Amino acid sequence: MEIKKSPKADLERGKTLGILMGMVVGLAVLFVGFEWGSHDVQVVKYEGVADTIAEEEIEITRPENAPPPPPPPSAPVVTEVLNVVEDDVELDQQEILTSEDSQSDAQVQTYVAPSVVEEEESAQQIFTVVEEMPQFPGGDAALLQFIAKSIKYPVIAQENGIQGRVVCSFVVNKDGTIVDAEVVRGVDPSLDKEALRVINTMPKWTPGKQRGKPVRVKYTVPITFRLQ
Repeated sequence: MEIKKSPKADLERGKTLGILMGMVVGLAVLFVGFEWGSHDVQVVKYEGVADTIAEEEIEITRPENAPPPPPPPSAPVVTEVLNVVEDDVELDQQEILTSEDSQSDAQVQTYVAPSVVEEEESAQQIFTVVEEMPQFPGGDAALLQFIAKSIKYPVIAQENGIQGRVVCSFVVNKDGTIVDAEVVRGVDPSLDKEALRVINTMPKWTPGKQRGKPVRVKYTVPITFRLQ
C-alpha cells in the first residue's frame, strides 16, 4: 500500500519565501542603522604658515648718514682797472641817447588822446535803447496824423485788393535828421515803396540822449495800409 502525503503537511513549501523576507528585513535594518549613525568631524587648523611668518626675522635697513655735499667753488674775484686820463687831453663832446629818451620819443610820436577816440566811436555807434528815446515833433499822436495825411495808396495795390502793415526802421541822427530808412517786414513792393517815401519826408525829430548827450538811435515805425 503506497503512502500519500498531504500538501498541508509539506514543511518545505514556505521556506524560500521566508528566506527572502528575512533578507529584506535585514537590509532595511542595516540601512536605517547607517542613516542614524553620526560621525564626529574634527577640524584641524593648519598653523604652519603662521608659525613660519612669526619665526621669520624682519631686518630694517636704514640709510647711513650721507656725507655733506662739497661747498660750491668760490666765485673768481674781478679786479677793476681804472684808466687815469690827464686833464690836458681834450675829448670830443658827443650826445648820448639813453633807452629812456628813445622810449619817450616813441611814446610822444604814437600817443593819441583817448578822449578823441571815444568821441569818434560814440559818434559812429547806433543805439537801440537809450535813456531818452527820440521823439517826433508833437509826440506819437502827431506822428500817426502825419503818416495818415502823407500816405497815397498805390493804384496797383487798390486794384488788386492788397493791404497790410509795413514795418520800417530808420536812424535818427544827433541833429534829428532821418537816414538809413529800410523795410524790415514788407507786404507788397508798391506798399513798401510808398512807406519808405513817407519815412524819408518826415521832419527832424528830437534826437535821443544818452548820459545827457545826443546820440544816434535806431527807431522802428509800423505803417498800416487798409482799404475802406
